[in-house]
Amino acid sequence: MPNSYDDIINMPNHKSKIHPQMDIEKRATQFMPFAALTGYKESIEETSRITDTKKLIDNSTKLEINEKINYLKTNPNTKITIEYFEKDSKKEGGKYNKITEEVKKIDEFNKLLVLKNNKKIFFEEIYNIIIN
Repeated sequence: MPNSYDDIINMPNHKSKIHPQMDIEKRATQFMPFAALTGYKESIEETSRITDTKKLIDNSTKLEINEKINYLKTNPNTKITIEYFEKDSKKEGGKYNKITEEVKKIDEFNKLLVLKNNKKIFFEEIYNIIIN
């Protein structure tokens, strides 16, 4: 049974006299896969990333946190473990972080707690303070 390519199968490979032959690396890039939907994978990963919702705290816990902040005003350089909520920059929600560090200062005007490592935490984001 004759093949439809029998007439050209044994012909020599054409080499242009005008254009130089492309090197193998450049030829290979022509056939590399590409992302037809640029950013799609990243978008799916971002959408599937889970964030926490901010927990509401009761008045007695708020009072306890305020008492500890008042204590820290008069006792700077106290080492604490603080649990706080950090809002996500890309989507709704955030995550809870826990850090142990010394208190640098209490900024009452901006309602901030500033730690020795210069981390600033708003009073309203504080979930718990443990004085070590």
